[in-house]
Amino acid sequence: MSFNIEQNGKKRVVIVGGGFGGLQLANKLRGSGLQVVLIDKNNYHQFPPLIYQIASAGIEPSAIAFPFRKMFKHRRDFYYRMAEARAVFPEQKILQTSIGKVKYDYLVFAAGTTTNFYGNKHIEEEAIPMKTLSEAMGLRNALLGNLERSVTCATEQERRELLNIVIVGGGATGIEIAGAIAEMRRYVLPKDYPELHGENLNIHLIEASDRLLSGMSQQSSSKVKEFLEGMGVNVMLGCRVTDYADHRVMLADGTSIPTRSFIWVSGVRANTVGNLPEASIGRGGRIKVDAFNRVEGMEDVFCIGDQCIMTADPAYPGGHPQLAQVAIQQGNLLAANLRRLVRGEEMQPFTYRNLGSMATVGRNRAVAEFASFKTQGWFAWLLWLVVHLRSILGVRNKIAVLFSWLWDYISYGHSIRLIVYARKAKEVIDREEREARVHWGEDLRQQEGSGNRE
Repeated sequence: MSFNIEQNGKKRVVIVGGGFGGLQLANKLRGSGLQVVLIDKNNYHQFPPLIYQIASAGIEPSAIAFPFRKMFKHRRDFYYRMAEARAVFPEQKILQTSIGKVKYDYLVFAAGTTTNFYGNKHIEEEAIPMKTLSEAMGLRNALLGNLERSVTCATEQERRELLNIVIVGGGATGIEIAGAIAEMRRYVLPKDYPELHGENLNIHLIEASDRLLSGMSQQSSSKVKEFLEGMGVNVMLGCRVTDYADHRVMLADGTSIPTRSFIWVSGVRANTVGNLPEASIGRGGRIKVDAFNRVEGMEDVFCIGDQCIMTADPAYPGGHPQLAQVAIQQGNLLAANLRRLVRGEEMQPFTYRNLGSMATVGRNRAVAEFASFKTQGWFAWLLWLVVHLRSILGVRNKIAVLFSWLWDYISYGHSIRLIVYARKAKEVIDREEREARVHWGEDLRQQEGSGNRE
């Protein structure tokens, strides 16, 4: 396999990851005179803030995804390749990927994060994450499949496990999926599952700290807890999950909760890149960068968004929050700085402009915080709708999401309750196995080479 991209004499920028930061950077480099290569393991950009609505059957997956090739069609000096980054070799200015090697003049990591299981391999194997579009679709299938099974199961114990939903993590994703499932219990179950009694579906939201939404104010945290409890969600603060066995979530205090819907949204960890110096990796696996988003100890290698940690900003000595706005602003500035580098000018340091934060629990229930004011309830929910609708890519997607929201608001029920399991074609399975064998062989050769040098 090969990238099949001709060297045309222009400096090449390789961007790893088409999330908020990578996409913004690629867009802002239009007309820069640089050759831009975007690498992503998916062929589409996804909109993470609405992932939970896929899991709760609120909107179609295609409504929050937009293909890269459609986005950048007719764009000169731009190339997209579907691949995964494996390792970087800065001495040769080469990035090793799942489809081969690519040379770069400037390399930018913007690959975001993955679910953090904090080293608990067993929980990682058993829990249902909800970080990507495919994971959200898997969760949707699990939730709807468990409801179907609960109607026909033979024992009361199994029915209890099927109708208990445990969500671990009290951040924005945790409260949003808890609220969405609570609304599903109230508005959908009585119509779709008359055999079930809604009160038998129990939703448990577990958070290890003493409050929800630790990144927002105590006032917002308390209001969200009030919203959730008013919707019948069992909010468990100061509880730590230690394991999952025999369809039971084990807690540190010795108690357990029976469930077959074990959802894990408790934190994230930066996606890893091979061959980076250990000194360049910070808390949560995030890549350390200086004030210009340049990877510490490396030249012409940068990192933006959730994957990096910058401690040079005095307002955020522990690093910036892992929010879309941080990634977008870093992508904007890095594009300008790369243009400056090409012209031989000095780069400008990054300063984050906090535009506020918000989270929703459900219909007419949300919290929003801005520099000048805080708000909760219906007005915050309306602001949340407007901000997220504006941020979705593509006119068609905006219309599709708006129509779904309007229909759900009027009809009091989600309408996309399909259980669909994708089946990979044999050709795809065979190709993935071949690529895995090639990657394994390259790892062995690199280890042998390292051993010989020692």
